[in-house]
Amino acid sequence: MLKKVPLKEAVGTKLAHDITEIRPGEFKGPAFRKGHNVCNEDLCHLQKLGKNHLYLIDLDEDEIHENDAALILARALAGEGITWKDGPKEGKINLLAARDGLLSVDTATLAAFNMVDEVMCATLHSNTLVREGDLVAGTRAIPLVMKRNAIERAAAIAHQNGPVLSVTPLRQARAGLVITGNEVYHGLIEDRFAAILSEKVKALGSEVFALDFAPDDPKIISKTIRSQLARGCDLLMLTGGMSVDPDDVTRHGIRLAGATEVHYGAAVLPGSMFLAAYIDDTPLLGVPACGLYYRTTVLDLILPRVLAGQRMTKQALAFLGHGGLCRDCPECAYPHCPFGKGM
Repeated sequence: MLKKVPLKEAVGTKLAHDITEIRPGEFKGPAFRKGHNVCNEDLCHLQKLGKNHLYLIDLDEDEIHENDAALILARALAGEGITWKDGPKEGKINLLAARDGLLSVDTATLAAFNMVDEVMCATLHSNTLVREGDLVAGTRAIPLVMKRNAIERAAAIAHQNGPVLSVTPLRQARAGLVITGNEVYHGLIEDRFAAILSEKVKALGSEVFALDFAPDDPKIISKTIRSQLARGCDLLMLTGGMSVDPDDVTRHGIRLAGATEVHYGAAVLPGSMFLAAYIDDTPLLGVPACGLYYRTTVLDLILPRVLAGQRMTKQALAFLGHGGLCRDCPECAYPHCPFGKGM
């Protein structure tokens, strides 16, 4: 229950909520915090903030204050790898990455949570790479005072399918690179793929453990794959032979090596001829030729997810279609752009 009190009569009382101050381009935040004892010296400042009255709160049993509500919501939403530093401010809590890794957002549960009246949570896109301390989400109770059952219902929804938010660390893979193609194997042209892939692998904290070249011969490609697996590689990336020409036999070599799960084609441009396969639990990624020309391709969307332990199924590749069109900007701003930011 709220009781309205004229400003001058509020001297000696404690503020029931944070009072926000906005100075355009300079500051936005609480000028006075909940629990502050109002004194005569505060009155002029409060009037400049448009406050001619203050409110005293006498909560009923079934009511809850915005700050207490925000804390309940944050605890319900946060899974492993999610934290917050400060208590609620103005009824809001900022959720942070507690470690480096890949942000995961249960978008369906998030939408159900946001359907509850008077609560909200806004997040970064799922599968965003984040660093420890990065802001990944914010949640708040919207009114100053609300019914407890609404908060409890929202918290229950957030819990029902596991955490809505989590950050998964990337594993440190021992990557094997297999560069296929007669023209490279026989030295007719200089390979440029190995350097590009090595840079991407190292940027994500993994190492290139093996590098081999193979001609357009499926049996030799298969033998090279098996050799890298025997040497301890736990992630293989293959280039060349991913197109539709009859001479492009890399896919055949992958199957000969024992891959029982092969998905060819991704709903992404550039990168539609991408391949994801598995030999037991070891992922094999077939990188199309666009990776030589474009700075950002389907590989930049897939590789972090694979290192975070996600399995690249046909469905996963299909869902990349929403947001999977690169605009090929003159100055690439990825990942600060819509590419790969679908569901």
